[in-house]
Amino acid sequence: MPPAVYLPEARDDIDEAFTQYQARLLGLGDRFLAALARSVSLIETNPLLFGEVAPGIRAAPLRKFPHLVYYREDPNQVLVIAVRHGRDDPAVWQVRA
Repeated sequence: MPPAVYLPEARDDIDEAFTQYQARLLGLGDRFLAALARSVSLIETNPLLFGEVAPGIRAAPLRKFPHLVYYREDPNQVLVIAVRHGRDDPAVWQVRA
């Protein structure tokens, strides 16, 4: 089971989403982080579970949140490229890939 490694830009995505959700409702940011952790755990357990959205890039949804985890599977790790809202312009994560 390869571990997840996050690009710094993906960490920024997470921080931004957490801040927005926390500002909306106290504790909602924590629920977002828990949903993210569940999705990343699934990715680590079975990286091929989710479909490709671009060559070599897969996207896993977050339960109860409109975000996707964009990642690439390598032999020794899962590289998290972005954690973005599903309506965001795909060019944002595509340039990171």
